[in-house]
Formats: sequence, C-alpha cells, structure tokens
Amino acid sequence: MSCRKFFVGGNWKMNGDKAKILSILELLNSSNLSSKTEVVVAPPSIYVSYVKDHIKPEVSVSLQNCHEATSGAFTGEISAEMGQDVGCKWVILGHSERRNVFGETNSVIGEKIKHVLKSTNLNIIACIGELLDEREAGKTLEVCATQMKAIASNVSDWSRIVIAYEPVWAIGTGKVATPSQAQEVHLDVRKWLALNVSEDVAQATRILYGGSVTGTNCAELALKEDVDGFLVGGASLKPEFIDIINAGK
Repeated sequence: MSCRKFFVGGNWKMNGDKAKILSILELLNSSNLSSKTEVVVAPPSIYVSYVKDHIKPEVSVSLQNCHEATSGAFTGEISAEMGQDVGCKWVILGHSERRNVFGETNSVIGEKIKHVLKSTNLNIIACIGELLDEREAGKTLEVCATQMKAIASNVSDWSRIVIAYEPVWAIGTGKVATPSQAQEVHLDVRKWLALNVSEDVAQATRILYGGSVTGTNCAELALKEDVDGFLVGGASLKPEFIDIINAGK
C-alpha cells in the first residue's frame, strides 16, 4: 500500500457568488470528510479571504494562480505572498486554461514555481496534460515529459509539490480518461521522476487526475495504484464533491 495521502482539490475557477459559495461551505462544513483525504479548495481570488474565514480548519484554501513577482505594476494580478498573507496554503500553477487560454509557457510556469518555493511557504499543485491532437498523435508522454522537465528544473523542495495530470481534452467536456489511460500516464510520470529526480521523490510525490471527474467515476479511478487523488472542476461546486473526497484509498 502507498504511504501517499489521498488528495482532492476543488478548483472553482471563475464560478460562484457569495450565496453560492456559502452553500458550498455549508455542505463541506456539515459533511463527514474522510480523514484519509487531504482536501483543498481554490475559490476565485476575490473570495479567498471569505472562504478561509468560514471553512472548517481541516480544509485548506488555495489560490488558482499567481504572478511570478512579489509586487509591482501588474494590474489585475495577485502574488503568492498575498495569498499566504490571507491564509492560503496552496497555489495551482500551470493549469491547462492558463497554458492554452492565457498563453503561459513552460518557462513562465517554471519561474512561478521557483518564486513560490523561494519566497513563500505555499505548496504547489503543478498541472500537466496534453491537447486532443497531441493525444491522437501519440505524443501524450512526450508532452508530459516536457512539462515535467520545466517543473522539475525549478523545484527546490519536492515535499511541497503535488502533480496534477489533466488531459486537456477531458476538462469540462464530459470525456474522461479511462482508469487504464490515467494509470498509464501517472505511472509514466512516476517513472520520469525516478529517472530524472530520484526514486524517493517518485514514490513520495502525489499525482492527481483531473478531467471531468464526478461522483460516479471517481471510485474506479481511485483504485488505480498511481492515482493519488483528483483535481476537480465543475463537480467541486456540487454535492457530489463529498463523494469524490471520500473515494480515497
């Protein structure tokens, strides 16, 4: 059995108002969440302090993104230091929507990782994953390896890193990588870590699956040896998020 603690992150993206967020908080606060699962939620940045002040302490709060600088003339951006200041414990970096909608490169994501680890105490959910045309061209493992190299070259403390594999073609589409497809990539990422970082890091690092995870498919995915949890989008806004949290091994 793995010693890696099951991990479920809820990425709320640009969703919710105060009333909706309060309903999610009431659900999380009133539910029995498995003690075997580490739970993190990432609200829109404007609501981070509200969520931190109203959620039960065993659930951590994350930024959805941050800038690679501490401060400056970057209108509309927020820094990792600001997130730490209001009580965040995590930040999501390299999400496919940041890569493919906002144009963040591997280099930019690497700089963000380096800055967060050097300048704050935040932990990082570092995302990787291939586009549909890359999957169809048989380039999944090549793409993930390239993204992992950009991450690893900037990591100074692997105990603060969780990797989230999110096939872009499965995010918000209703399409889900089969448990076998997810396990294949997760195992390959773990092998990459063993070869390029160390065997100890490979065995200790949690690798999450993300991409249309629901209360229906989570249990089967969670059974796979190298699936250490989930990074959940839309389902984290719904009652089924509790079922996903409690699907842990």
